Amino acid sequence: MVSHDRLFSSGGAMSDRSVLTLKYRPRSLDELLVQDHVRHTLARAIERGRLANAYLFAGPRGVGKTTTARILAKSINCLSFDKPTVHPCNTCSACLEIAESRSMDVLEIDGASNRGIDQVRELRENIKYAPASLRCKLYIIDEVHMLTEQAFNALLKTLEEPPAHARFVFATTEAHEVPATIISRCQRFDFRRATPDEVAARLRWLCEQEKIKASDAALLAIARRADGAIRDGESILEQLATFRPDGIESDDVGELLGLVPAASFYDYVDFVLGRDLAGIIRMVDGLFDKGYDLLEFYAGLIQHFRNIMFVQAGVPTDRLGLLPDERQRLADQAGALPRPLLVRALELLIEHETNTRHSQSPRVILEYASLELIRLVPAPPGPEPATNPAPEPAKPARARASADRRAARPAPKKQGPPAGGAGPDPVIDRMRGILGDIEEIG
Repeated sequence: MVSHDRLFSSGGAMSDRSVLTLKYRPRSLDELLVQDHVRHTLARAIERGRLANAYLFAGPRGVGKTTTARILAKSINCLSFDKPTVHPCNTCSACLEIAESRSMDVLEIDGASNRGIDQVRELRENIKYAPASLRCKLYIIDEVHMLTEQAFNALLKTLEEPPAHARFVFATTEAHEVPATIISRCQRFDFRRATPDEVAARLRWLCEQEKIKASDAALLAIARRADGAIRDGESILEQLATFRPDGIESDDVGELLGLVPAASFYDYVDFVLGRDLAGIIRMVDGLFDKGYDLLEFYAGLIQHFRNIMFVQAGVPTDRLGLLPDERQRLADQAGALPRPLLVRALELLIEHETNTRHSQSPRVILEYASLELIRLVPAPPGPEPATNPAPEPAKPARARASADRRAARPAPKKQGPPAGGAGPDPVIDRMRGILGDIEEIG
């Protein structure tokens, strides 16, 4: 495993750029972040002269697909060596042109805006010509899944019999939309998301390089927001460094990005376990009044119950990106939350997720789901009944008269289903049963 010092020692070849994502972009395979399997395989292929004609880099955004394609182009074409190298110099004209995306022989094509058959035909015509100044032509097609079916068919022949001086790198976030005929002619690499701890480690290193003050809790909050995309985490860090130049705290991250406080999810589970519907309603109203996005709270709630499921299943929580006190509180809730309630909570939240996103009253759906969860929590045991219970106190005259009228009222006749064969509405019956329990729960 490469140490963080080595992974993040990109040195700042583009020091004239102020944007962190460009200034500290990895320049060689040694500096490639997180994707160990990609780094090792490509390094061995370069050392043994077994490079493929076409590669498919698949994975979510911001994990290094295009960066890896540029590194591969430099490794193949570095002028400081007479053959492909794992360690390009990053100082020769070829390396600098490729890094700055101005090489005539390394062409980066946006598949979303150049997706037609005419563009692919032009590519097929140009690929016949030898490189202008480099060892090899490299075509990097980003978001390749956006090409039309006709464009893929036109590209297929070139992939089957490519010229010796040309290679392809296809990058995509939707590998399942790339035709199997194309994939079968490529070496495929799947790029994984970075864990919150890996993103936080990268951000911590950037803070050291740029003299940015940020707490560990703030960096972890940014890492969770980045959702595995290192590039997104770097962009958020730079934005926060401008927002809070004196020092970044976790509250600053929530304020700038509108993140729901993590404590709210723990409070919600505590309210459920305490059968406190009023507490949940007050908490949700408070979040709404402070301007937080209720849909984000709903999504975070699903993630929180998922984390509890992981703890109950014995899965290590290192990849969840939690602070030490959060880990302890999560473990406590996992021990107190009955398994049937956990299962039902995930079922309800996932079942209502689509309705919540498209509803005009998402709070009502959340409150309704919360009420169903509370009903599953066993009521605390009451006091032991006395041996000789006291007689029931006499009811007021008005109550006695009302009870007498109900007793004298004839029982309603049972009616069959209405015309057309439709029976009682189960949803209405379910709502009546739930609403009938509100007074008991309260």
